Amino acid sequence: MVTAESDRTGTLRGLLDLTRPGNAVAAGVLTFTGAFVAAGLDSSVVAVVASVAATVFATAAGNAVNDYFDRDIDRINRPDRPIPRGAVSARGAGAFSVALFLGAIVAALALPLLAIAIAVVNLLALLAYTELFKGLPGVGNVVVAYLTGSTFLFGAAAVGQLTDVAVLVLFALAALATLTREIVKDVEDLAGDREEGLRTLPIVVGEATALRAGAFVMAVAVLASAAPYLMNVFGLAYLAIVVPADGVMLSAVRRSFSDPATAQRRLKRGMFLATAAFVIGRAVDVLWVA
Repeated sequence: MVTAESDRTGTLRGLLDLTRPGNAVAAGVLTFTGAFVAAGLDSSVVAVVASVAATVFATAAGNAVNDYFDRDIDRINRPDRPIPRGAVSARGAGAFSVALFLGAIVAALALPLLAIAIAVVNLLALLAYTELFKGLPGVGNVVVAYLTGSTFLFGAAAVGQLTDVAVLVLFALAALATLTREIVKDVEDLAGDREEGLRTLPIVVGEATALRAGAFVMAVAVLASAAPYLMNVFGLAYLAIVVPADGVMLSAVRRSFSDPATAQRRLKRGMFLATAAFVIGRAVDVLWVA
């Protein structure tokens, strides 16, 4: 027997699942990382907290919007998501995403104008992604890649250090690695995307060609990761972590040709390890100065 209380619990769980809380919190961590890599400990606590909150709300809202528009595809690719499994209605998901977007806007108002500008661009990109860009070959992948990398730019802009070299390299590395991961995910989701009539990169050019393109992008990302060390921005501590991270990501790309599902999860782990390299590189710099 389903009680009113259990029904409410199921709905609340469904709303939480819409946000993909792990991804939303991870995005907030990336924004904090951007602020720390750019300014070390010399940053406003209010700016850092506001930027992290704005990122978490915006990411959660974007995930909810994505589930709203993807509800038909998810019945094939992701039947366990809240809307297909009946935990949340499509209308409820849409209303919830609006509330989350408003939370992001309120948090962003406490930030400098440049950070607000990045937030506005990102919010528009999130809203347009599923409806306009997702089904275009490669375009949706590029949008997601930019949005992931821009979390670092947003954190740096929040503390007034957008032009910091390490942050710019971190943005490039994150965006390129994410682009590869998105291509691999499209290969994984091929059946549902084809059923829905989407024209993703693997559908248009073929799985093998798409994966080779992803491998090339990852190679560029790995080359970019050497820049902070070669430019004397970070030292051996950074190198000791970013090299294994590069190895994990390159290994994942190789695995993508036989097992895309496992490969994209390993790519994600490699990306977070690479991010840790930047954090440790800046932390060592801060301690050395102190």
